[in-house]
Formats: sequence, structure tokens, C-alpha cells
Amino acid sequence: MKLSHTLRSTSAVFDDPNLVSAGGLVPVLALAESAGLRDLAGEHLSVPTDKGANAGLKVASLVGGMVAGADSIDDMALLRHGGMGRLFARAYAPSTLGSFLRAFTFGHVRQLDAVASRFLIALAGLTGLLGAPAAPAADDAGDTDTDTEVDRGYALVDVDDTIIEVHGYAKQGAGFGYSGVRGLNALLATLTTATSAPVIVAQRLRKGSTGSPRGAKRLVGDAVRTARRLLGKPHPVLVRMDSAFYGRGPVHAAIARGAAVSVTVRMDKRVKAAIAAIGDDAWTTIEYTDAVFDEASQRWISRAEVAEIDFTAFAAQKKTDHVPGRLVVRRIPDFNAEKNKAAGQDTLFDTWRFHAFFTTTDADVLDTVAADKIHRHHAVIEQVHADLKSSALAHLPSGVFTANAAWLVLAVIAFNLTRAAASLTDPQLAKATTATLRRKLIIVPARVATSARRITLHLPRAWPWEAAWTALLDRVNDPPPVLAA
Repeated sequence: MKLSHTLRSTSAVFDDPNLVSAGGLVPVLALAESAGLRDLAGEHLSVPTDKGANAGLKVASLVGGMVAGADSIDDMALLRHGGMGRLFARAYAPSTLGSFLRAFTFGHVRQLDAVASRFLIALAGLTGLLGAPAAPAADDAGDTDTDTEVDRGYALVDVDDTIIEVHGYAKQGAGFGYSGVRGLNALLATLTTATSAPVIVAQRLRKGSTGSPRGAKRLVGDAVRTARRLLGKPHPVLVRMDSAFYGRGPVHAAIARGAAVSVTVRMDKRVKAAIAAIGDDAWTTIEYTDAVFDEASQRWISRAEVAEIDFTAFAAQKKTDHVPGRLVVRRIPDFNAEKNKAAGQDTLFDTWRFHAFFTTTDADVLDTVAADKIHRHHAVIEQVHADLKSSALAHLPSGVFTANAAWLVLAVIAFNLTRAAASLTDPQLAKATTATLRRKLIIVPARVATSARRITLHLPRAWPWEAAWTALLDRVNDPPPVLAA
């Protein structure tokens, strides 16, 4: 490919009042309107003074800007170019939207959380966002591929936090956390079914220096409750967490809502004693579908062994805190064993390296191999973290902590909305990243024409994803009834 003309014979003028750069916002915001985003925000948000007036329209503006790629308050200006005023009414200026966010208190952020969960439920009712619930499958040897891990009956709720880096000294709550990066801490919970990509069911912004488990009890409870409302109470839910969340609060919050847990444990004395009690004949050899890089040994590992033993979590606490279940252990050879032996450390835990997690899943549904396989894929939530950070969470744009907390919730709403829109198009796009969906479905240049009180969008000829875009527009033109939120 090369230029058809020299630069000297090419000129550019920003003067067309009928062009828009993001024609895909039309069907996406129509979907948001059908799911009641504006009405939900207007009903539940009580931000005071004139800054909180027309809260529904302001929330819709912020979400629309994020869907189109805005990652700062100034970027909301992209809603006010060319022919956008002919397609959308009441697109607020960035300064107005910034004042609206800075007026939020913690209580208003929680109100926005309620809007996000209700909006997600409405989206699922309109689009089949989560697909049909998976039926429990008969137990087998666990040698299925990674994409069928939830076919065994459990919908998966993954909980983890991530640091969003910030710069400058004006950010309230910024600090150095476990990663050594100065930023703010976002705690998220995602829900995945056998037929869907992850959606975000709960979120919370915390100070940068906050420990991972702080506030996790409430978030886990909120996440499981929303998952139950999306899937129906009979559908089994499994909450997966890493060792930072191995505590009474998060575990009991999941169990109290009727979910099972699968949580990595720390290698304390009780866990080591339980591992030592596993017989040599109890270990089952497994092979990874793909080799796994082991950080400690700096090697790629393709084979391991797994076993399990009955285990009671929090047995050192009062009896009401005890949680019976299984300790599932995966072991790989320790390639530093000879070095340890030479140093006089020739013990069981130097011959093998152990990774253990506690689970309350039904052994008849998930045997040892299957339980280990499902737990290892908890890292799917890292892809959601990366997706958000390449979109609206590239920055936390305000110096006010509560404004940034509201920004996180709005980014989650935009993420789920984009995912719901993609589910109406093409199966390959339904699990694509937000950046891919934005490139193919949202940032589509269009010229606005009006005739006989009808608006026509003239889009590029031979657009590679014309069929998917048209399917989305046709679907939102004739949506099914919205399920009660």
C-alpha cells in the first residue's frame, strides 16, 4: 500500500458537519437505552445540587464516551464533533461531566454500583449475554480442553485485584501496594459461563496501599448475589480466588450465598502436615495442555501430579468458622533439590514443589484432576484487568478519590455494554477484547443524511465487518422484552 498522491497535492480540512467518527455508538447506545441505563441512573442516583441534575443523561454520556474509547474526562469531547449532535441529544461538555463526577460521595458510588448490577441483569435479558446455563456433565478423566472447563455444571466467579498506576501528587488515596507501583487498587469480580466471555459483576476502588483482602467479604457477597440473579438460584456457582483472599470473610461470604469456593491456600504448618499425610499411591499424573512457566525454578513445566485429602479450613478458629472441604495439591519436581540437598535441606518439601488450594466443590461433579484444572484457569480475570487498562482504565482521571471510584463503575458498565453488543453480532466477536470490538464495530466513520424525517448513516463501502454491524443494528431495532431487574 502507498499514497495515491504526494503530500504536496493532498490537503485536509476539518469542516464537514455531517461526519461522525464512531457510527457504532448508534446501535450500542440504543441497546443501553433499551436496557434502561438512563432511567436506572435517574432513579437511583441522588447526587446533590445542579451538578447532579439529569444524572441519567450524564451517566449515558460518560458510558458512551468510554465505549468510543475515551480514557479521560477531556476525551469526552469526542461526543461533540461533526454530526454527533444530529444523532444524539444532550451530550454534555467534558467540564460538566467532570463536575458531576467530583460531586460523588461514597454513598453515591454505591448507588452507581446498584445501577451497574441492575443494568447488567437487563442486558443479559435483552441479549442472552451469558448464554444458556450449562448442565452438569458426567465426570470423566478431566482431559477436556480448557474452553469446556465450565461444562461440568459450575458458573465461575473470579475475584482478584489489580493496581492502576497513577502519576503526580494530587491523586487522593494513591500509594504503593504489593506491586511496588504507585497507584490505586481496583478489586473486581467476573462471571463466566460455558458459553460466554467474562462479564464484571462487582467492583470496588480502594487506596493503593490497601491489602488485597480488605473489603473482599462484601464484594464476594455482592458478586455471588448478582450471579444468582443472572443465572437463577438453582445454578451452581464456584468462586475462585488466590491465596490473598484465603480468609474467613471472603470464604464465608461465598458459602453464605450458596456458592462453592476454590481458593489457593498459604503453605502454613497445617497445610504442610496435610500434604505430608497424602500417600504415595494417591498421586495422579497429569499433563498440561500447554507448558506452564514456573517462576521459582525459571523452567517450563509440562507434567505434574495431583492428589487430594479431606481438610477443614480455619480449624484453629471457633467451630462456627470451620469449613469442611478438600485440599487439592499439585506437585512438580523441584529442580533445585540437589542444591538444597547439598545445603543440608533434604526434606519432602525440597524434593517437590507444592501448590495447594482448598475447595468445597462436589467431588462427584469435579474429581481431583478436574478441580485442579478449573482452579488453574482462575487467571482468566487477568485478561479482564488488561482489557480495562487498555480502555477506560488507562487512567483514573480525577484527583478526587470518589470521582475515580465512580469512573471505575462507569468503565465496568461500558465494558459489559460492549460485551453485550458483541453477543448480538458474530460468535467470533462475542469473546473478543474491547479494543477489537471498538475497532470493528464502534469506530466506524459515518456520514449523517436526513430525508423525510429519517436519518441515514452512510458507512464505508466494503467494511469487512458490515454483516456483524448490520446484525447489531437490526437486533436492537427489535429487542425482546426487558427482564425485571
